[in-house]
Amino acid sequence: MVKLTFCLRRLPSLSREEFQSYWLETHGALVREHADALRVRRYVQLHSSNEEVNAGLRGVRGGPEGYDGVAELWWDSLEDLAAANATEAGREAGRILLEDEKRFIDLASSPLFLGEEKALVGG
Repeated sequence: MVKLTFCLRRLPSLSREEFQSYWLETHGALVREHADALRVRRYVQLHSSNEEVNAGLRGVRGGPEGYDGVAELWWDSLEDLAAANATEAGREAGRILLEDEKRFIDLASSPLFLGEEKALVGG
């Protein structure tokens, strides 16, 4: 299983509530609509909450500014991900999602990476 982790920061013009609402209701629906073309096995949104508690956690650890959320997408393998990008439908779905992301995500300050989970407790 391969996972894409996308650490999201909102555009400065949006409040956290506006960002999270758009991400959940509009972008989430687009991902569901195009999941088959992209061969996405699972998609999860982690919305940040309680800014006061999060600021305290960062302060104790000397951490950087937090994210507004994290998106996680799973594929069965790197080959499966590549196969989705090899089709016209997969490329078009990727284009549509990227265009929508530009409406609410500060892409220049939102890192993303592929990796494999190593479960140490549970699951």
